[in-house]
Amino acid sequence: MTETREEKVTVLFLCMGKICRSPTAEGVFRHHLAEAGLDELFENDSAGTHAYHVGEPPDRRAQQAAARRGFSLADIRARRVGPEDFERFHHIIAMDQDNLVILHEQSGAAHREKISLFLDFGSGPETEVPDPYYGGATGFERVLDLVEDASRGLLEKLKQR
Repeated sequence: MTETREEKVTVLFLCMGKICRSPTAEGVFRHHLAEAGLDELFENDSAGTHAYHVGEPPDRRAQQAAARRGFSLADIRARRVGPEDFERFHHIIAMDQDNLVILHEQSGAAHREKISLFLDFGSGPETEVPDPYYGGATGFERVLDLVEDASRGLLEKLKQR
């Protein structure tokens, strides 16, 4: 990687409310960065396209599922994506098509190339991280499976730059 400490690579994960999928992605990616010794080179965050849960911690079930795998989401709080995020972040990563469309509408043409789907970095056939909010515990485990895989893929892609 050619970035210096002053030029951190910035990554923003997005879902609808920022209490399930995007904070999980933030926590898992942060963990992988630390394991790789690259956490000083990156800054990552998460946000929601809607303001349903601003200021709240991630869903209890998301935190519990993450903790069982050694990931902490405890310090994350929900916030809504804002215009400044399109300037600040190099990579803006949506969990699903609905949020991808919203981001494209909000970003304008100048920032569209920064926006992608998270599972574009995964190794499986899925294209979207499903929202586990209205499902049972297995939904949160499935989200973690997908997020762990895509996080590894994203990190590998970013290390190549």
